[in-house]
Amino acid sequence: MARILVVDDERDVADLIKFMLNRDGHECTVLYDGGQALKALGLEPADAAQPVPDLVILDVMMPVADGYAVCARMREDARTKDIPVLILTAKTGMQDLHQLAANAARHLAKPFDPKALRRLVAAMLEGTR
Repeated sequence: MARILVVDDERDVADLIKFMLNRDGHECTVLYDGGQALKALGLEPADAAQPVPDLVILDVMMPVADGYAVCARMREDARTKDIPVLILTAKTGMQDLHQLAANAARHLAKPFDPKALRRLVAAMLEGTR
């Protein structure tokens, strides 16, 4: 179905998301920090030959580059600017939500309901077709 990049430094969370979305027929790649995500997206270093996913799921608090930085960098590049981004966050303050609104298509608070995540991913992917 879709190629999804999951980036979360909590390995259990990332592996759970991959398991659920693989069961739904998606092809998931899991990475554990923002620096790995930037490389996989072909953003740092720049690599136009790097394939891009259909959807990116990002945690906010990660080593190397946080989810906000990865999302902002994606929006600056022509190849990745239109990829929908779902931000997973335990941060739910108004300032955090304002920051999310500028960079991400949607956000989901941690801990999340797995069924809600699957529904949200399906809706976001449907919106890109």
